[in-house]
Amino acid sequence: MSLAVEIASWALILAGSFFTLVGALGLVRMPDIFTRMHAASVTDTAGAGLLIFGMMLQAGFGLTTLKLLILLGLFLFTGPVVTHALAQTCLHEKIEPLLAEEPAAAD
Repeated sequence: MSLAVEIASWALILAGSFFTLVGALGLVRMPDIFTRMHAASVTDTAGAGLLIFGMMLQAGFGLTTLKLLILLGLFLFTGPVVTHALAQTCLHEKIEPLLAEEPAAAD
């Protein structure tokens, strides 16, 4: 493996780790479930993508890279769908965003 590929793969792995840690911090620091979902879904999808791309560079061409590519597709499709389903469930259960406007009084 060349030095350029080695540096690029570790840069991607470190960037993915950073995004994942920021997402975890967002889960702890954000005030309500909607902002927590946003912080987690965006950073976890980006973090997982960068981590997997870095591992693909480390693995080279082969069966392992194909498996990582399938795993990346799984992450990219299921992450946003799960976040959307969770948000719809919160809205169905009448959980409102923390900074939402006050609902109109029913007569």
